[in-house]
Amino acid sequence: MSKLWARIAGLFGSRTLTGVDKAGNRYFTRKEEIDGVMKEKRWVVFKGEDDPTSIPVEWICWLNGQRKKAPTLEEMIELDARRERVRQNVALLKKEEEERRAKEGSRRTAPSTGKVGGPDLKSFIQQFPVASEGDRVGETSDAIDGMR
Repeated sequence: MSKLWARIAGLFGSRTLTGVDKAGNRYFTRKEEIDGVMKEKRWVVFKGEDDPTSIPVEWICWLNGQRKKAPTLEEMIELDARRERVRQNVALLKKEEEERRAKEGSRRTAPSTGKVGGPDLKSFIQQFPVASEGDRVGETSDAIDGMR
């Protein structure tokens, strides 16, 4: 019972505020001895509703122990700026792709029916020589049938 009381008291007494994100979520740490080993516990206190999707990726990595140091405000600002540049580049590329497709569409003379046409069988057949009666085409197929 005393261990339980110590843990509950430890939750409120020895916690250290590590940082706050853009959404107002607060991140804490505390050192705790577990089986004779000192371990750092990390957790988040949500602002408002408990919404795990409001946690930035950098803070998730810190909570899971994938990063040793908590993200700094400067780092978060830099990463937000990088994400915004990526969004702008994606929008620009989509616009360029739509323009390219519009140009290609205007060059086509045949109206599109929405169906994909198959191969042109006449030009495909013309690639092969016509077999005459004296050719070995039939003999070869008979030999292959005998092997089966």
